[in-house]
Amino acid sequence: MEALVPILVLTLVVATFGSLLVYVSSILGPKKHYTRTKYMPYECGLPGTESETTNVSVRYYLTAILFIVFDIEILFMYPWALTYRDFIEAGHGAYIFWVMFVFIALFLFGLIWEIRSKALEWD
Repeated sequence: MEALVPILVLTLVVATFGSLLVYVSSILGPKKHYTRTKYMPYECGLPGTESETTNVSVRYYLTAILFIVFDIEILFMYPWALTYRDFIEAGHGAYIFWVMFVFIALFLFGLIWEIRSKALEWD
């Protein structure tokens, strides 16, 4: 419980400081008066058109999700590469190597599936 106290105090300090900054900036900052024209998107000088539905392709979201998944997998490889030598010195090198081998095999399986299913093609 004693180790938790500094974390709670720091959380309280950060939350208080952040709230104080937002409050002070709302008081001291310029007052903005937005009109309907300000809220419309800029369309290269043409009058803006409002639409209640947006036609965003599902492939856009699929690409974003796949990017995030593969990006996070790469982020997991970085700490492994930095600490691998320490595991070798501790006598766990072979185990850690095979764990990363399975991880990379799953990564490559996902990448091959992505390419074969043409998930990134926009045609």
